[in-house]
Amino acid sequence: MTRSRISIPSIAAPRGLTRRAATTLAFASISALVLAGCGGAEEGGDTGSDAGDGGDKQVIAAIFSGPTNDADYNAVGLTALKAAESAGAEISFSEKVAVPDVEARLTEAVGDGATVVWTHGSQFYDATAKVAKNNPDVNFIAEYDGVPKDQPANVWTIDRQFHLGFYGMGVFASKLSKTGTVGYVGGLSLPFSMAEVHAMEQALKDTGAKTTVKPVWTGDFNDAAKAQQFATQLLGQGADVIVGSLNQGSTGTFQAFEGRAAGDGWVTAKYTDKSAAAGEHYAGSLVYDFDKPLADVLAKIKAGEEKGNYLLGFDTGVTIKMADGVPADAKAAVEKAMADVKSGAVKVELNTEKIG
Repeated sequence: MTRSRISIPSIAAPRGLTRRAATTLAFASISALVLAGCGGAEEGGDTGSDAGDGGDKQVIAAIFSGPTNDADYNAVGLTALKAAESAGAEISFSEKVAVPDVEARLTEAVGDGATVVWTHGSQFYDATAKVAKNNPDVNFIAEYDGVPKDQPANVWTIDRQFHLGFYGMGVFASKLSKTGTVGYVGGLSLPFSMAEVHAMEQALKDTGAKTTVKPVWTGDFNDAAKAQQFATQLLGQGADVIVGSLNQGSTGTFQAFEGRAAGDGWVTAKYTDKSAAAGEHYAGSLVYDFDKPLADVLAKIKAGEEKGNYLLGFDTGVTIKMADGVPADAKAAVEKAMADVKSGAVKVELNTEKIG
């Protein structure tokens, strides 16, 4: 079941006991008093939802940066968390958490009895690692683009490897473009965003496409007005395909195509299928599914592997979902690119060098 957050008084651990063990003993004492007052459970009856699980049920607390109904990155995270609940875990979550507040939310999650804490977003990694070091008897799952230095012994990372997906998007954009110019609209000019653009450029080089990528950054992943402004400028400079690497700001790239005839240009998105909001110029999206990655990491933790790095890719939660109206040759080229990356026939370089 989904847990509501509760406040637990601070409990000092007796000598020789961890903080978690002390908390467990305290709850056991409280439970015994409650059962005594109520007459206890009937002999042979159901003793609760944890009966028969051997006491090893995972209690997962997740922390999301935005609203979980955003139809975007946070919604994908909540779907994965709900899948874990369906598999038997007990879950709780906090949403719309800002980076300055995440350390406090992490500490609260530990205090509330979470056995696993997952932070959905690489911006939370530093705080996650810090709290993990102070709570070695709790497992943490963080997201990080690459392999972090000094990764704590109780932390798993999920590496989103955005560059792999954008290699496929580079192939996709080049096949859709008639002008030979495609635009990339990002939010913040972070290292992973640089890697996305470089991966697109590698795809163009590998396939021999005579196509140029023009990248711009709006400074905000969720500002639709700025995304529309920058996308419109790119279209005015000859681009006829806009590849978006945004969250809620993606609606702005769709709006930039308003008034253009059907077939006159294409736009793509990231994280989720946004066909319902994008209109007739929508070509597809680089879609992420965290259900399997989260389930796999939770299984590793349950098996005793408390530290590791899980790589996302075309075989572990990533795909390019294309619209029905996309030309068949573009679809075939993208399918081949994904298969080649998945098999290792194509090695996509992770290049985070700043552009411009």
